[in-house]
Amino acid sequence: MTAESPIDMQKMDAFMNMIMGHMSGAVASFMCSLGDRLNLFKVLAAYGPATSAELAERANIDERYSREWLSTLASAGYLEYDPLSRRFTLPPEHALVLAAEGAPMFMGGAYQQLPALLGPIDEVARAFRDGGGVSQEVYDKNLWEGMERISAGWFDNLLVQQWIAALPEVQARLASGGRVADIGCGGGRALITLAKAFPNSRFVGYDMFQPAVERATRNAEAAGVADRVRFENRDASAGLSGQYDLITTFDVVHDLVDPLRVLQEIRQALAPGGTYLLLEMNGSENLEENAGPIGTILYGTSVMYCTPTSLANGGDGLGTLGLPEPKVRQLCADAGFRGVQRVPVQNPFNILYEVKP
Repeated sequence: MTAESPIDMQKMDAFMNMIMGHMSGAVASFMCSLGDRLNLFKVLAAYGPATSAELAERANIDERYSREWLSTLASAGYLEYDPLSRRFTLPPEHALVLAAEGAPMFMGGAYQQLPALLGPIDEVARAFRDGGGVSQEVYDKNLWEGMERISAGWFDNLLVQQWIAALPEVQARLASGGRVADIGCGGGRALITLAKAFPNSRFVGYDMFQPAVERATRNAEAAGVADRVRFENRDASAGLSGQYDLITTFDVVHDLVDPLRVLQEIRQALAPGGTYLLLEMNGSENLEENAGPIGTILYGTSVMYCTPTSLANGGDGLGTLGLPEPKVRQLCADAGFRGVQRVPVQNPFNILYEVKP
């Protein structure tokens, strides 16, 4: 704003247009959170085009709110609008993302966790000023439930069909009856899925967060696999009970307080010939290579959850994108593992590693 640094008005206008696009996306995302919570997308997908009054009747909501919600998402391009019939349509391609629970591209879990992710913003701002972190207990339960719905797309569609299938020796061991441990098990979805596919094996999930262990136990009982799946409230850095043919961590290591110690304990707990499966984010160690919508979402999630919850326990605070492939390989080497190789599965968001002691 001086003679030495004149303002480029075209650049400013372009930036303002970008800001408006991002603000519009934020508002649309919160409308999607409402739509997911009230099952509005599923109603539109099930019953077809609707006026605001028809949607209100079908979904048992107030028409005035229905009208504004539909108008918002039609303006954003999420819904199609016919001005003659005044009906709104959820295209089938959009329905796969917004209404198809459990499908690989379903975003309902992300929309459920979004308000919960932002809920502790005052605590995060305090941590910015004073240092330290934010305890997991501060976050709303919708954060955990949303995370589980997101991971359901992986575990229901990829875990057995692609990930385990790409490892014939592991698959054979589970089929004949192996022992499996999952570190940072959350609600237990991964182990429940494996237990259904491999009834001869036995499974244990570890998590430091007691509410997660309680939720996982209930989930296993509801799924009818509690006879072969159990869960423990345990800090894996203090050691695991027993020896295992397969140990897994799914998007967990970057959140750990002491990742190196946990990987050392995993190595100690692997039975002869055992395998450690490590799933982490597919990101670069160079910021410029992560630029774009996915990088923005992942770094933002790191600010609001991954980093503060790790720092709250005196952890390393690696962050959501804190374990790119070179660091994964170095961490595994430091923990005493002799081999790390990428499992040949296609996933734009994650890399799956097969790690051998």
